[in-house]
Amino acid sequence: MAALRVVTGGDHWFSALALGVTFLKCLLIPTYHSTDFEVHRNWLAITHSLPVSQWYYEATSEWTLDYPPFFAWFEFVLSHVAKYFDQEMLNVRNLNYSSSRTLLFQRFSVIFTDALFVYAVHECCKCIDGKKASKEVTEKPKFILSVLLLWNFGLLIVDHIHFQYNGFLFGLMLLSIARLFQKRHLEGAFLFAVLLHFKHIYLYVAPAYGIYLLRSFCFTANKPDGSIRWNSFSFVRVTSLVLIVFLVSALSLGPFLALNQLPQIFSRLFPFKRGLCHAYWAPNFWALYNALDKVLSVIGLQLKLLDPKKIPKASMTSGLVQQFQHTVLPSVTPLATLICTLIAIVPSILCLWFKPQGPRGFLRSVILCALSSFMFGWHVHEKAILLAILPMSLLSVGKAGDASIFLILTTTGHYSLFPLLFTTPELPIKILLMLSFTIYSVSSLKTLFRLFSSFFFRKEKPFFNWMETFYLLGLGPLEVCCELVFPFTSWKLKYPFLPLLLTSVYCAVGITYAWFKLYLSVLTDPPVYKTKKQ
Repeated sequence: MAALRVVTGGDHWFSALALGVTFLKCLLIPTYHSTDFEVHRNWLAITHSLPVSQWYYEATSEWTLDYPPFFAWFEFVLSHVAKYFDQEMLNVRNLNYSSSRTLLFQRFSVIFTDALFVYAVHECCKCIDGKKASKEVTEKPKFILSVLLLWNFGLLIVDHIHFQYNGFLFGLMLLSIARLFQKRHLEGAFLFAVLLHFKHIYLYVAPAYGIYLLRSFCFTANKPDGSIRWNSFSFVRVTSLVLIVFLVSALSLGPFLALNQLPQIFSRLFPFKRGLCHAYWAPNFWALYNALDKVLSVIGLQLKLLDPKKIPKASMTSGLVQQFQHTVLPSVTPLATLICTLIAIVPSILCLWFKPQGPRGFLRSVILCALSSFMFGWHVHEKAILLAILPMSLLSVGKAGDASIFLILTTTGHYSLFPLLFTTPELPIKILLMLSFTIYSVSSLKTLFRLFSSFFFRKEKPFFNWMETFYLLGLGPLEVCCELVFPFTSWKLKYPFLPLLLTSVYCAVGITYAWFKLYLSVLTDPPVYKTKKQ
């Protein structure tokens, strides 16, 4: 409690929120955990019992080390605490080892490292303008943002039920964003560089960081119309940024460069042989593409336009497998997904350069980069949607339009995580947690912008039109069909993948819509003209 008081500077409500969610995380300790639990136990064993030179070659388990070096060293540090709980968990050959002490250690290690996430949330709250807020604490933007982040449904189930260490990683990301809002650019750049060497998925948003730092930090002055004064370029500043990136990269990759192991590390970090989609299709463009391929193949068979003997039995659209051979539409290559991703990202980057909107414009670009990579990337995991949802929380308390997009994205994105928890005991838990979070999100943001509207004497606008409302309400019947009806039908044996396919495709529609709506907002919003002198 004393530590929380230091962090919050006397904001007792923030301490209560942080302690409350920590208590909830402790209650979730006995719940189901996925194979990721064994993944991280194996990484503890690898980094503890083997020399550094063997970390990225060890393959006793199928769950080989495939995160960047900083995360490997993180596991190494944890392993030296883990040995006091259960030494057997650190044996590389103890595959699928689990004990009560192992469970407690790994669960509490996630909870403990979430302290960085709590601190980052507090720093982000400092960046929120609360001058026009209500006098009621629970109606203040900072309070609402704290709940949306600390109690985020997706992060809770992914880290504290499914099992991963996303909390402290998102803590690094949010802290770097907060530092850029606070114009502490070098700190923000350093934190993001460190983050990239913990988990390379954050490369998705690297273009937004690079362009923003170049535009707002390396160029020290703007013209009155907002365009750059080219003669204001600071060689010292760009050198300092390059030096930060180089030193962090050298610290991370240097030992493996000396061992001539960089090719091996990169082959682990970027395994393009895994296929276009994960075992459960992430709800993105390729899910819609796969579904269309399936529909066309069925129509083709019915019209006798396709030869059943020539349809590959292990094609992606015949079930949820990792191969990426399509039946009717052209199969997709890693290069094709890269080109699509770059095309989707470029407009947001150009807006960041030519239509500067300050830190909020940077944040929007980060979200669009994350969403575009999620939409068109290769072998995207469904959990990657959190990379857009959490930063979008910061925008949601600023403008009603952003709040509307946030609610569509977060509701759809969170529901798309339901298949991660497929065990019966967790069914009421995930439904109750998501309903609670969604109801709070809608009601609190609605109250917030009702107050803003009354302050500016504006007419309050609804968050959703009839089409959006109909779509979001459709998640209820979808859940009933997938969880309560389908298991008792004859289709369960013939089409076991159907609930996952329906969930993926339905959610892909909502996420695609939110992505498009956010992009439209970014492209149409006017730039913020400020003559910058630093």
